[in-house]
Order: sequence, then C-alpha cells, then structure tokens
Amino acid sequence: MNKTLEFFFDFGSPTSYLAWTQLPRIAREAGAQIAWRPMLLGGVFKATGNQSPVNIPAKGRYMLQDLARFASRYGVPMTFNPHFPINTLTLMRGAAGYQDDERFERYVHTIFEALWVQQKNLGKPEVVAEVLSAAGFDPAEFELLVSDERVKERLKSTTEEAIKRGVFGAPTFFVGSEMHFGQDHLDFVAEALRR
Repeated sequence: MNKTLEFFFDFGSPTSYLAWTQLPRIAREAGAQIAWRPMLLGGVFKATGNQSPVNIPAKGRYMLQDLARFASRYGVPMTFNPHFPINTLTLMRGAAGYQDDERFERYVHTIFEALWVQQKNLGKPEVVAEVLSAAGFDPAEFELLVSDERVKERLKSTTEEAIKRGVFGAPTFFVGSEMHFGQDHLDFVAEALRR
C-alpha cells in the first residue's frame, strides 16, 4: 500500500463517528492505509472562528435528522448523546497517547461506541474509567498517559498542523494535498484514492 488517507478527527464530533464506521472499507477497497490524526476540535474552532452546528438552532435540528439518515444508509447504530457537547481534551490525549500502540484501534472503537451508541457521559472521569476498564484498559495507566507532556504536545502539534493545513472542522480528510471535509463527502475521498 502506498496510498495514505489522513483522518483528522475528534471523538466529540458525531460526523467523525459516522466517518470512522466507513473508513476501513474505503481504505481497503482503495488499497490505502489510514493515517489517524487525532486533533482537538475545540482548538480548531477557536483558531478558525467556526462552531458546532448545534449552536445554531435550525442547523442543529437539521443535523440531527441528517445524522440519522446517514446512520441508516451506512447500516450502523447511532444514538445522539444527550450529554453533547462534552470536553474531549482527555479523550483526545488518550488517542494521541495510544496512537503508536497496538491498542489504538480498540481505544478508538471503545470511545466512539461509548459516545455515539451507548450515550455515555464521557465528560465525567469516573465514567471514562468505567468504560475503559470494561474494554480491558487500565484506568490508572490511562491517567498517566494523558498526563504525559509528550502526549499533550503531540495532540497540540497535530491540532496546530491541522489548522495550518486549512482544517476548520471534523472530520477532515487528506489524500495527498487534497482536502475533503465532512463525512457526507466520503464518496469524494474514495474517488481521490482511486486516482
């Protein structure tokens, strides 16, 4: 495989969850590998002046309907989390910390499912500990990991890189220098990978 699909994401983005459910198939069909790029969406919003669609009532109502449509089209479970939005800083540090670990994909799966299928309030540390423990992670090890200065710097650096490259929200994909925003543009991502 010499094609790479970069996936800039934040767990707090429901559309990142939907994209995540589809990316392995898209990458496999294209003979590409996924470069997982966890970033802090709050930092991206702050730097770009963007905001969550739910902050605009009419757009938020539409987004909820649209999420349900896409979940149905993809055949994946999704239940909008009543605790949304939550501060994802610790969760995203976890993703940055596990990024080179064989448990990375299990961690990502665990967090996305807890947020967007099981409706867990992952803004509460005790709930995060319960969820991770049930998935075979050691919550004490997790706490050390997300407190590590190198992990903090990695997340900050990836977020800054995303902003420099024009990212304004999540999910954002890059195929080479070509950027695509939104899980509703996955057909363009697949097309770019085929070229």
